[in-house]
Amino acid sequence: MLHLVNHPLINMKLNKMRDKNTKTKDFRTLLDEIASLMTYEVYKDLKVIKTGKTIETPTGVVVDKLKLEYDLIVCPILRAGIGMSNGVINMLPTARIGHIGLYRDEKTLKPVEYFCKLPKVDNPLVLICDPMLATGGSASDAILILKKRGYNNIRLLCLVGAPEGVKKIEEEHPDVDIYLCALDEKLNEKGYIIPGLGDAGDRIFGTY
Repeated sequence: MLHLVNHPLINMKLNKMRDKNTKTKDFRTLLDEIASLMTYEVYKDLKVIKTGKTIETPTGVVVDKLKLEYDLIVCPILRAGIGMSNGVINMLPTARIGHIGLYRDEKTLKPVEYFCKLPKVDNPLVLICDPMLATGGSASDAILILKKRGYNNIRLLCLVGAPEGVKKIEEEHPDVDIYLCALDEKLNEKGYIIPGLGDAGDRIFGTY
């Protein structure tokens, strides 16, 4: 269920992202780089299958043309998820892209849906992207939105998570694998991850 992607390059980049003095440009760049590195782990178990067609190499040898077993969809949760999905798309430029719009009510801390647009493919594997898995409310609702629309093969990619968020996803969606590069200590009274890295959306887009 929970996969912690532990790599020295990721750990160093995440450490820089946690620094409150890291500027927006550098924060975005680091997030792109980490998401790209995590992509290898997220999809490492996929099978490569034959298409029934062939290709010819420059040496004149004919070999089978291959493809991944699933049609990949990358689905960021707006808005912060866009900052993470870019790094995934860098590794998978042919993947289709969906969007789910959710915002957190500042009083109730519960997510509110305002937008959903998803591509239709034959054999989808959907990767939800959101940098922070805090209470787990937004991620859980996004998964539910996908399932109601018939997308049942789902994975969740986040940068940093809190135990509370991980527990919620595990209890409500035990069929969804979670990929994090750090499982932090806890949530504070405002629902922010501790130690965390602040509001990821504000830091990505410079809306402090």
